Amino acid sequence: MAIRERRETVLRIIVEDYISRAVPVASSAIVKKYGLEVSPATIRNDTAYLEREGYVIHPHRSAGSVPTDKAYRYYVELIGEEIELSPVEQYLIHQISQEAKEEFEQWLRTVAALLARLVHNLVVITTPKAVRCHFKHLDLVALQDFMALLIVVLYEAKVRRQVLSFGRKVNQDELTKLANKLTSIYAGMTSSEILADKSELSPEEKQVAECLAKIVAAEDQLEYGEPYLEGLHLLLSQPEFSNSPRVLKILEVLEGEDWLRNIFCPELSKGGIKVVIGEENPEPALQDLSFIASRYGVPDKASGIVGVIGPKRMDYAKAISSLNCLSTLLSNSVAEYI
Repeated sequence: MAIRERRETVLRIIVEDYISRAVPVASSAIVKKYGLEVSPATIRNDTAYLEREGYVIHPHRSAGSVPTDKAYRYYVELIGEEIELSPVEQYLIHQISQEAKEEFEQWLRTVAALLARLVHNLVVITTPKAVRCHFKHLDLVALQDFMALLIVVLYEAKVRRQVLSFGRKVNQDELTKLANKLTSIYAGMTSSEILADKSELSPEEKQVAECLAKIVAAEDQLEYGEPYLEGLHLLLSQPEFSNSPRVLKILEVLEGEDWLRNIFCPELSKGGIKVVIGEENPEPALQDLSFIASRYGVPDKASGIVGVIGPKRMDYAKAISSLNCLSTLLSNSVAEYI
């Protein structure tokens, strides 16, 4: 085995062993466990070279090797994106895809929970966001004499609700007729098209139409769909975060509104898997983590993000293969709704 090839093998062993056990990897253990036909002294020389090149560090002199961000990046480039899940895991994911999807957003939560269990880390899935939001239909449900619940269904598999207060008593029959009329007029329209329409409307119909236009316009202003987080306890149970004061900072950032945009834009618009490792993250509080994400959906129509968030010592191969499989599944599902 050539020196360059051997050092690459040693680095891969160190990364994969540390991912698996979260314990510094000793040179003697590399020889014994992986059957390399060289002496421990040779492996020590190789790890010394890797340390000089910035791929590994030693927590203290007698400790084994720990991968750096540079090592994880090299490893990710080495394994590439053409990784497949085991047949059993692929079957499990596709079984989930066969479930009823009438409540699409609830189905997304189920998918996120499944992925979190597969990768044993935190998962984020955003609801599909359309390039331009289009209205599908609406319902009105009487709550009290003067109040009703407006339920707006959009073509991008989204449902929005708002309580309305009218200036006079409106019963359920009137509300149903009103909803049917506005659905027949505005179905398929954008917010600007709804506002530009010149149909004759009663005061109550105008009120609902204006509210409808605002709801559709608000969706257009969003950069991403609503994010769902699943598996936070799996992330925080990792050894890196046990009794760590950094946990509070991580939680504070994840509860904010802009962290997805700051991490993933604009790279995700180019397609494929995006991997952000440690200090590549612009947010200092998240530099102990790695993020792996993919965009899903139908190009130029509607798309969302599915991603895995874990310690830098995450199983990159499992996360990348899971996202490859799941982004295809989600894209096919979105195509059914638009």
